[in-house]
Amino acid sequence: MNFGDIIKKSVLEGFADNEVTTPKVIVTLGITFLIALYIFLVYRMTTKNVFYSKGFAISMTVISVVTAGIILAMQSNIVISLGMVGALSIVRFRTAIKDPMDLLFLFWSIGTGIICGASLYGVAAICALAVTVALLLLSIIPLARAPYLLVISGRDASLESSLIEVVKKYSHAYQVKSRNLSRDHMDMVIQLRVQDGASLLKEAAALEGVEDASLLSHDGETAL
Repeated sequence: MNFGDIIKKSVLEGFADNEVTTPKVIVTLGITFLIALYIFLVYRMTTKNVFYSKGFAISMTVISVVTAGIILAMQSNIVISLGMVGALSIVRFRTAIKDPMDLLFLFWSIGTGIICGASLYGVAAICALAVTVALLLLSIIPLARAPYLLVISGRDASLESSLIEVVKKYSHAYQVKSRNLSRDHMDMVIQLRVQDGASLLKEAAALEGVEDASLLSHDGETAL
């Protein structure tokens, strides 16, 4: 018996030992659905999206059950296993995931289906509890004060120095993001952290030569 025969025999015996019975399928899919329902409830309580997508939450729950079924089918027969690998390798998903938290829950759902399909129910339950604890602990960490964008439009190209003095008065962390200068006009965007935004905006708008002043909240990442 050569090396190839040994590998072939071990693979075939491994599939022969993993007989998928109807009770096993029912138990596996039932436990998978319960854990997926738990993921559904956690997503519903922790999501911070402005528009809650019930369709996404339902799809995420059903994905766990479908994934568990695929894993069970792959364990039952080597031909089905190879066919599943070939079929899934050509699948392309085009739906954009806008929120990174949605991607986390989607990966959690798929991982639960894989783990339960391998009959590791305890691992799936412990993983669900660990992820929940991590989400709760990380969500209570206070965030830094959100930065603002001060947008100034003026008819005097030399008012930048006086504007910076006003900004320094109200903020110690600021950065000029853009300057647009012409002979008799200037536009500036300054990123800053400020507590009294109303007073800053009022004083900046009162500078001589300022035609328009706006203070916008900024939710993006910043180095300040």
